[in-house]
Amino acid sequence: MARAASTGRRIGSGASAAGAVVPGPGRRSVYPKTPRRLKQIEAKRSAILDAALGLFSRNGLHGTTVEQIAEQAAVSKTNLFYYFASKEEVYVDVLRRLLDQWLAPLRALERDSDPVKGIADYIRRKVEFSRSHPEASRLFCLEIVQGAPLLRRELETSLKELVDAKAAVIREWVAQGRLAPVDPHHLIFSIWATTQHYADFAVQIDALLDTGLDDDRFAEEAVRNIQRIILDGVRIRPPA
Repeated sequence: MARAASTGRRIGSGASAAGAVVPGPGRRSVYPKTPRRLKQIEAKRSAILDAALGLFSRNGLHGTTVEQIAEQAAVSKTNLFYYFASKEEVYVDVLRRLLDQWLAPLRALERDSDPVKGIADYIRRKVEFSRSHPEASRLFCLEIVQGAPLLRRELETSLKELVDAKAAVIREWVAQGRLAPVDPHHLIFSIWATTQHYADFAVQIDALLDTGLDDDRFAEEAVRNIQRIILDGVRIRPPA
């Protein structure tokens, strides 16, 4: 019997002669992948991440099992390990994907935007994200509260780079007299805190008001009130 790479499984001589490695946990086949096959792989990985997101947001990393993820994604445990090496890898990929989605509205804040309109649009997109991805928002919050043990590098690199770049844009608007003097980082933190509250504390909002972001009227009311509160603090006012 020939042996594949040390982390693979034993394979028969015919497969060995063909130069193939039978995937073990976390391994990928070395067979050439067609565009169709790559699309299928990505679709399956996405389905596993979607299933894991709901479980992780409710139970956390340690409260979720691989068996639960596999069952929710309608795959076998063995099949799950074809796409991901471990539960921790699934968790980190879920976090990376949601971080990318979560930051998309901030990327849209451009230097040549009208400052007030740009910030107003950013607030709207953040509330819409909380509305359409409440589980993602709650999982991100849970990871941060726990000290971001598996996401810290992403926070210190991609997140920091983007926030610093957008803070520079806001600082430039202030210097140009297009916004009232405000610290850019505190402005961004305030927008995050208010918009994400509607997802992270949805149960509390429902208990107090018997409604939430799934109500179109309430969602629009939330957007307009957050915009008013934030924009009234940064809008340039004519001298009295």
